[in-house]
Amino acid sequence: MSIPIEVLDVLMPWLIAIGLNSLLFAVAWFVPKKLLTPSGLLHAWVLGIIIWGTLGWRGYTVMMFYFLVGSAVTRLGQAEKEAAGIAEKRSGARGPENVWGSALTATICALVAYVAATLGSVWTPELIILALVGYVASLSTKLSDTCASEVGKAYGKRTFLITTFQPVERGTEGAVSLEGTLAGVVGSAAIASVGWGVGLIGTIGVAVCLVAAFIATNLESVIGATLQGKYEWLTNEMVNVVNTLIGAGVAIGLSLLIQVLAYQSFLAHSVS
Repeated sequence: MSIPIEVLDVLMPWLIAIGLNSLLFAVAWFVPKKLLTPSGLLHAWVLGIIIWGTLGWRGYTVMMFYFLVGSAVTRLGQAEKEAAGIAEKRSGARGPENVWGSALTATICALVAYVAATLGSVWTPELIILALVGYVASLSTKLSDTCASEVGKAYGKRTFLITTFQPVERGTEGAVSLEGTLAGVVGSAAIASVGWGVGLIGTIGVAVCLVAAFIATNLESVIGATLQGKYEWLTNEMVNVVNTLIGAGVAIGLSLLIQVLAYQSFLAHSVS
């Protein structure tokens, strides 16, 4: 009995996802320099399958760009950060909490886009566009945060608490620096450009992601300075989830506003 073409079309991306991520899992398992802990690697395998299965190679490329660049940035000035006691634990190797803290929002956006495309409705194109903008914006936000934090800790000459602008030590929750802020902008621009390059977002979407990432990254610093130390459950990973949710939410909100304004402009020109 042959498998219907429609079924193959649905299954094929998931079969490719399982095969590709299993191959990468095996390679990463035996590579001496670990970017992920064993449990982190397993969770990244699941994440990779979901992203390829829902968004294909385009979404996967953006996610891999975030992971590789983010891991590299974390290791900048590693010796100095370890000496100061402000380096990431496990020499920057990511565990499950890091995987989902960084990518949970992106995964939700990817699933929304996939379900919308699969079910189909009159609102499908708009919903997919918004979900894809949210996907890229969440990763732009996270890479912006990673670059700002790690570059600031490694190379920030003067660091200030974002709520008071009083000088504080590097690595203080809520601290910002010029070097880190600029690095964050570059990081968000880089990943938004990748999202544009693979066709997930348009030119306006790049600008939207930049604005959303900048707002979310600074709000994350405010949360770190005011709330994180007061609540035990507000861990770095939970703050990352909140951070990426803000980034995706701002990007989706801005995209909706742009769509409404464009529609109103179209109506105005049609009437005239």
